[in-house]
Amino acid sequence: MDREKHKQYCANLEISLKKGLVKKILRQREGLEELSLEIDGCAQKGLSFPQLTGPAETGDEVWVNTTAVDLKLGSGGRHFIAANLSRPERKEVKKGGHIIKLRYTPLQLKVNTLEESFPEIFKEHDSIDGLPVIILELHSMLLPAVYTLKEALPGLKLTYIMTDGGALPLVLSEQVYYLKQEGLLDCTITVGHAFGGDLECVNIYTALLGAKHILGSDVAIIAMGPGIVGTGTVFGFTGIEQGENINRVGLLRGRAVTCPRISFLDSRSRHRGISHHSITSFSRVAHFPAEIALPVVDGERRSLLSRQLAEHNLPGIHKLTWHETGEITAGLSGLSFKVTSMGRTVSDDPYFFAAPAAAAKAVLNLIKDKKEERKC
Repeated sequence: MDREKHKQYCANLEISLKKGLVKKILRQREGLEELSLEIDGCAQKGLSFPQLTGPAETGDEVWVNTTAVDLKLGSGGRHFIAANLSRPERKEVKKGGHIIKLRYTPLQLKVNTLEESFPEIFKEHDSIDGLPVIILELHSMLLPAVYTLKEALPGLKLTYIMTDGGALPLVLSEQVYYLKQEGLLDCTITVGHAFGGDLECVNIYTALLGAKHILGSDVAIIAMGPGIVGTGTVFGFTGIEQGENINRVGLLRGRAVTCPRISFLDSRSRHRGISHHSITSFSRVAHFPAEIALPVVDGERRSLLSRQLAEHNLPGIHKLTWHETGEITAGLSGLSFKVTSMGRTVSDDPYFFAAPAAAAKAVLNLIKDKKEERKC
């Protein structure tokens, strides 16, 4: 950036707040309320997190954060209740735990972390002893991976570790709500400034150690919450944490299994075939080897993926495996929950959803191999 442009640059840190009136509570589930609002005389919809701002009631006057909607954003384009003016006071915090999330903001909240509750575990262990860890870029990849694992081994104990690369409140995830209701996900841990999991941790390292040595998990899955930040630049996206998480698992001596973001429908060339996000994470950010699982594809699609993998020397850095996933994508299409990513369904863009299913199949192979070793 030249000096003149630098002078003109401004970060433009701004927030848009408007007064609104709660007209109706449209939907409620634990930790989340969808509200019908009147803002500036117009009917709008908004979300409220009762843990932060208290439960809403019809007729309440509220402060509404309209920033994302004003900017016409995609996955983040919703109104959020910032404060309930009709019931502004909240109860005093309970004793137990003193770690603060959303630190130094008006909504900073206290949590009780695993590190505080089980300090002896974290003093005793510095390894996850080969625990298989599926590392995903996008939140929409979570359900296909969990579904694949539980279809094959219903008794498998799964822990989802949600990072703060996307949405911060776990309760915003419809996928997690569905998986928990169906008994497919055993435990959730929120790390960094993400919050609202069954358990809380300061970072991903301690979450992995907790998943292994406190929860006794068979498999852990790391992925951000709903939404991702991207700028169209090589390193400017929050999904870059995928490469960093491969390193974290490697440092803790786990088994890192991952998958690329694949699409043959995306109109953006940088996301066609294997996304540039995955290429960057695997070739330039990850310094530990991982198993990269891919779905079996035919013809020109296979040629495109193979060429992209070879161009960035991924076969020389990581272990590549290919897996049949047709029965999994067919099963996903038959669920009562509508599986989508960026508005696209499984039938629209099957290979996007097949990729995390392939990662789950790779983990199932690891589990099978381990059982065979024990027999010998």
